[in-house]
Amino acid sequence: MTAGILLLACTFDAILGDPRWLPHPVRLMGRMIAWFEQGVRRVAANRTGELVAGIVLAVGLPAVSYSLAWLTVEWSSRLHEVIGQGVEVVLAFTTLAARDLADHARAVRQALVTGSLEAARGAVSRIVGRDTAQLSEGEIVRATVESVAESTADGVVAPLFFLVLGGAPLALAYKAISTLDSMIGHMDDRYRYFGWASARLDDLANWIPARLTAFLIVVSTGVVFRNGERMKRVWYILRRDGKKHPSPNSGHPEAAMAGVLGVQLGGITSYEGIPAERPVLGESVRSLSPSCIDEALHMMWTVFGLTALLAAGLLLR
Repeated sequence: MTAGILLLACTFDAILGDPRWLPHPVRLMGRMIAWFEQGVRRVAANRTGELVAGIVLAVGLPAVSYSLAWLTVEWSSRLHEVIGQGVEVVLAFTTLAARDLADHARAVRQALVTGSLEAARGAVSRIVGRDTAQLSEGEIVRATVESVAESTADGVVAPLFFLVLGGAPLALAYKAISTLDSMIGHMDDRYRYFGWASARLDDLANWIPARLTAFLIVVSTGVVFRNGERMKRVWYILRRDGKKHPSPNSGHPEAAMAGVLGVQLGGITSYEGIPAERPVLGESVRSLSPSCIDEALHMMWTVFGLTALLAAGLLLR
């Protein structure tokens, strides 16, 4: 991985996002996970069987993703160096999700601005796992801002982090881990054992990127607002609230984002009809409104730019 390849991948993501005409590795990963689960459900007779199968899947899919990506880059490079570089750009581009995240969040904001709560609920349901059918405008904004904060970590900063460490193959292995967590890394009865290894591996993979994202949100506050006091306030809220979240990672970027926007995130969230009380992050200096989505996206793009420049700088060394 070179700085030029990384910056080209970032440029393609910012311009193209996730075009449906382009075969995407994550969609293939999703089909592989579903196929494997179907087989496991037919043969696993107890918790131990589900746990073992889940460990095999959590280790196997990232390993296969890494190997296939490495072989693809290696074989294409043997054809010609430029072909190999082009393939790596495309593979690296598929690991980033800044534009796709922005498009989905803007769809929620547009629906709210036009006054259609039903459309907004439908749009936000595409980016969150919680129940959305009864959400108020403020709850829709909160869900969207929380998703933007968390996705800035696992859809922007984390892929760039792994691109620097191991190029497109390692970043695709990370995407396999992230996809596994989103599909089966749940604590409900269905996935408590089968998805345990995937959830724990995702926690480990995102430990550094989540904290790096939170720090970069603090830095971005200074870049965007040029206000040292506001930057200190965001840092204070991050330090105070970042560890409150039940997830070992999600609370850090969410607390930082809450500090930037001057809003409260967290609170009661329902999953499959069951309310869950989440710790409150941040302080309610202002109410949650559609403009908060714009500001959260502004911070996401700033973090994306800073991370890309930092990553390119490291690759130039």
